[in-house]
Amino acid sequence: MANSKLSSLVLVILNVFAQVSSKSTIEPCANSDSCNALLGYTLYTDLKVSEVASLFQIDPIALLTANSIDISYPDVENHILPSQLFLQIPIMCSCVDGIRKSVATHYKTRPSDTLASIADSIYAGLVSADQLKEANSIQDPSVLDAGQSLVVPLPCTCFNNTDNFLPAVYLSYVVKEVDTLAGLASSYSTTITDLMNVNAMGSTSITVGDILAVPLPACASKFPRYSYDFNLIVPNGSYAITASHCVQCSCGPGNRNLYCMPASLAVSCSSMQCRNSNLMLGNYTAQQSSAGCNVTSCSYNGYVNGTIMTTLSTSLQPRCPGPQQFPALVAPPTYVSRESTFSPAPAPAPLSHGAGSTTPKTSGIPTIGSLPGFTPASGPIGSSSDACSLMNPYGTFMTALGLYFFTSYAMSISL
Repeated sequence: MANSKLSSLVLVILNVFAQVSSKSTIEPCANSDSCNALLGYTLYTDLKVSEVASLFQIDPIALLTANSIDISYPDVENHILPSQLFLQIPIMCSCVDGIRKSVATHYKTRPSDTLASIADSIYAGLVSADQLKEANSIQDPSVLDAGQSLVVPLPCTCFNNTDNFLPAVYLSYVVKEVDTLAGLASSYSTTITDLMNVNAMGSTSITVGDILAVPLPACASKFPRYSYDFNLIVPNGSYAITASHCVQCSCGPGNRNLYCMPASLAVSCSSMQCRNSNLMLGNYTAQQSSAGCNVTSCSYNGYVNGTIMTTLSTSLQPRCPGPQQFPALVAPPTYVSRESTFSPAPAPAPLSHGAGSTTPKTSGIPTIGSLPGFTPASGPIGSSSDACSLMNPYGTFMTALGLYFFTSYAMSISL
């Protein structure tokens, strides 16, 4: 009788344990490769562009180009960004202890800091206090020395930089109160089914604080493997600077064709003229004929040993191409509005078929900076995902440990 009651009690506890809600999408990995990914980050206070970049140890210009913010403004790196602004942070995603995560970020503590304030406020829920404690082997979380350097493990996924067999870059997004899965799918031009597959979700229910992997369409390069920027991939609607700030590549809008051209403020660059042609990098000629349009173009083909490689190609197309379209740029933001491009993603209005956020006005083309190239890893390319939806690993371990001791104690009493 006692054993029967004990078994029932253990099953109840196990059921409660199994119903712990998902916190973060974890991508298992087994090699040492890495990729570039994005973090969805909401500013906890007014910060300069350079301060946000320092918080994540990234190039300020990379931060701006990843968010299609015009970098031609004077002293743009010292521009003050408003509190609650939502930004996409480019980071390097590595394979650490069998899962994808970023461990390149370090934070120097201040006198008023606690692990909870660092996790929940400064890094806006992208990391937990328990994860900080575990990553830094902190015995007593109530004692933090001012000036102490902490490793900040940040969530990220690679999934082979593909989504349904198309180029993609993955954004780690912290769910907010206004969010629904339908709203996120609409804002990021994807589907509820795709988000559920990528995050291995059993239902459309999401909880505030959950961290979802959101696939963003991207433009992938086809540069030779020996080039410095092999596997360069640029999220749709943004820019990348490569070849020692000499070449600017963009993706979109409305297509997945990577377009590269000279960066207008570049200095000390090798020749960007195609061999045996008067065409410069990014230029083309078009001649209409009865059979279609004969197009000759000069394209970027990678950066090799300090030399900008170009390729001259000729093709017959059904119609002549129009002017090159560039992703829209916005001025450095000074305030946050409900309709802002950088706001969270609420659910779409009933019966609405709109997709995405408002298109910002064009204010020019960025010319300098460095958004790192995006390199592939492994993951979901079809309709299913290898991702594991997990709660905070430290919290899960402690719950399991407590369950073990409780069960052992109860068994000893029953005997």
